[in-house]
Amino acid sequence: MQIWIDADACPKAIKDILFRAAERCQLTTTLVANQSLPLPPSRYIRMLRVGGGFDVADNEIVQRMSAGDLVVTGDIPLAAQVIAKGGYVIDTRGEAYSRDNIGERLAMRDFMDGLRSSGVDTGGPAALSSRDVQNFANQLDRFLARYAGLS
Repeated sequence: MQIWIDADACPKAIKDILFRAAERCQLTTTLVANQSLPLPPSRYIRMLRVGGGFDVADNEIVQRMSAGDLVVTGDIPLAAQVIAKGGYVIDTRGEAYSRDNIGERLAMRDFMDGLRSSGVDTGGPAALSSRDVQNFANQLDRFLARYAGLS
């Protein structure tokens, strides 16, 4: 099992949690982004830089990941592709996406896109809170204990 991070928009606090988990659990963790990002020295953490462009990082993650891998992303269409390929997804606020809830998340995303394209100001997501960071850490720990046999 590997961890893949959709890293361009992943908050630093979340990356730091993932870096510690990679070391603790000795799991290969790959950040995929269209720019170089600072990484701690580790044999488990690596960077995959991709070209700029729409969905380039997403496509690279889907192409390289395997069934059973974990992907950390807030991108719902990417999450749907990962789940369809047999992977697991946790968003940066700690929500685990699954076959049971991804359809609903995609429908809501499409609905909100429709509102925005018709000129409705839907606002953006709230800033990442300390509670969100804690939710992510707890969800990651539960995932690692359950699916990777680690904690």
